[in-house]
Amino acid sequence: MVRDPSVGLVASGGHTSLFLVRSPLDLERIGGTIDDAAGEAFDKAASLLGLGYPGGPQIERAAAGGNARAYRLPRPLAADRDRLDLSFSGLKTALRYQVRPPGAPADTPAPTGRRLADLAASFQQAAVDAMLAKVELALERTGCRTLLVGGGVTSNTLLRESLERLGRTRGVAVVIPPRELCTDNAAMGAIAWERLDRGDDDGLELDVRPGTDRAAANRR
Repeated sequence: MVRDPSVGLVASGGHTSLFLVRSPLDLERIGGTIDDAAGEAFDKAASLLGLGYPGGPQIERAAAGGNARAYRLPRPLAADRDRLDLSFSGLKTALRYQVRPPGAPADTPAPTGRRLADLAASFQQAAVDAMLAKVELALERTGCRTLLVGGGVTSNTLLRESLERLGRTRGVAVVIPPRELCTDNAAMGAIAWERLDRGDDDGLELDVRPGTDRAAANRR
């Protein structure tokens, strides 16, 4: 059973955000990425490693059997307990330098074999660790006993298992949808249903407002 208020994590190709969820339609953004979204970072990492798209599943498959401690990649902002912001740009750059060090030819071949598996595993672990640190901090700050999770990146097995382990350790209920429902469209559909059930209707004159809430606020 979901107990409000809750901490919500949305991790996808376009968003990596933390929310204080008081109800399905009462959400306060309390943190999130200041640059790349997690899914975007996975896509770019997969490209650097010579893998296909979408990057998340490709990275996860390549990481199977790899050593997640083989390469010391950064966990940007993970140790910063003063803010709930995340960052993946530096992690992506660190991976790039491992794949193709500064000064290396542009046609340097992508890694293969064991090196590919270790790089993929190290990147995946670093990205998950960064998210996990901020989720735990959000739970501490808010005192919430429920964590709600959604977005395409939460299909990742390591992230799912890490969040579930965190929940058991902290005595927090972790609500993660089945993988086939871990998509943006599923989340948007659920919110739309809640709004329709309440009688909300934006009308056909509704215009597009691109960017995050923070970006929109900065433009005003």
